Amino acid sequence: MESLEQIKLWIEGAVPDARIEIVANPGPAAQHSLLVGLDQAVPVARFLLEDSRLRLDYASNVTGVDWPETMLKEKRKVKQTIDGVEREIEETSEHVRPGYLEVVYHLYSMALKQGPVILRLRTRDRTASARVPSLTPVWRGAEFQEREVFDLFGVLFDGHPDLRRILMWDGFRDFPMRKDYTPTPEVEPVPAPIP
Repeated sequence: MESLEQIKLWIEGAVPDARIEIVANPGPAAQHSLLVGLDQAVPVARFLLEDSRLRLDYASNVTGVDWPETMLKEKRKVKQTIDGVEREIEETSEHVRPGYLEVVYHLYSMALKQGPVILRLRTRDRTASARVPSLTPVWRGAEFQEREVFDLFGVLFDGHPDLRRILMWDGFRDFPMRKDYTPTPEVEPVPAPIP
C-alpha cells in the first residue's frame, strides 16, 4: 500500500481544490488518516474508488467521533531580560477549540487486497444541523452505517438515500453517543424482572 503522503499527492493532482490533511494517530496502531474538506468529499471518494492504483472498493466501517469544545493550554519558552540578565521563562496560553463531530470511513481494496485507508469528514460544529455529504453514492455499503452515525451522533448526511433512525425509536430526541448526553429517567429502559 502506498504511503498516505503519496495518496494525498495523487488526490490533490486529480481533484481540483482538494483540501487534504494527514491526521496523525499517536496510538499503538499508528493508523494515520486523511481529513478531507466537505466540498470535495464526494469527488475524493470517487477518486479513491476509481483510481487503478488504489481501487478502494469496500467501506468496512463507518463510525462517528464526538469532539466537544475543549480548553487547550499551550506552553512555550520565551526569552526575557530582567535586570540586564537574559532568562528563558515558560509562558502558558489558553484558547478554546470549538467542538465538532467527525465521520470516519475505513476503506479497503478487495481487488488489490490492500488497506486500510482511513478517511475523515469533519462537521463545522456540534449543533443540531451538523452536516457532511453522504458517501453512500460511492460505497453503497455505507448506507446503514451512516444511518447509525446519524441516529447516535446527530450527523446529517446530505444526499443519503434513506436517512432515518436505525437503532433508536422515532420519538427519541437526543443523540446517545455524544459525550454530553445525559439520559433522563423517562428515556432509560426499565430492566425486565428476572423470573
